[in-house]
Amino acid sequence: MKNVIIIPTYNEKENISTLIPLIFKIEPDVSIVIADDNSPDGTGSVITELQRRYPRLSPISRLKKNGLGQAYTNAFSEVLKNDDVSHIVMMDADLSHNPESLPEMFKKSKEFSVVIGSRYVSGGKIVGWELWRQILSYYGNLYCRVITGMPIYDCTGGFNIISAELLRKINLLKMDMSGYAFIMELKYLLYKAGGTFYEIPITFNNRVGGESKISSHIISEGIIAPWKMILRNKIFKK
Repeated sequence: MKNVIIIPTYNEKENISTLIPLIFKIEPDVSIVIADDNSPDGTGSVITELQRRYPRLSPISRLKKNGLGQAYTNAFSEVLKNDDVSHIVMMDADLSHNPESLPEMFKKSKEFSVVIGSRYVSGGKIVGWELWRQILSYYGNLYCRVITGMPIYDCTGGFNIISAELLRKINLLKMDMSGYAFIMELKYLLYKAGGTFYEIPITFNNRVGGESKISSHIISEGIIAPWKMILRNKIFKK
């Protein structure tokens, strides 16, 4: 059985050439799938060059930028076609998620079906964010936790290991949220599917290169998302 790390990219050439060698140095037996949205900055060319050194690296390319949610659901669908996949890792390309956390996360994934690299459990922290963004994220996660009842503190964090068996229980085609709201929705569906959760504290570092992809749409969608998830769940139960 193998573990697959999925990394969505859009204009990440400044970071991906650093991140990929780091991951393979720490976890040489993993496979990495890069879900690239036809980045105009040449990210695809960097990936092609890296493939010469790392045969366990492969790309999934899309013709246009269509949001984080679509990038992940497309990649999930492709990776899950392989019955030999044991766990899928969600990870950002911008070096905000330190690969050094992977060994401990994989260890816990033997006991729990969802392992979260968490900013909001004891020992977790954020480095490099403005105060307004830290406040927005902290209270946004508290808001989601209270409304949905999920037993986790980091509802929007993108550094996660998920059991492939559990992920196969989710209807990916019904997911239509993007950005951080997509990650909320995914965790909520995993929770409702019977997932068991464990949060490992991480230090989340602000992106090293490139531009932040947060927007007013992502923020407003995050406010509405918990209520939409609960409503959908009630409808599907009827």
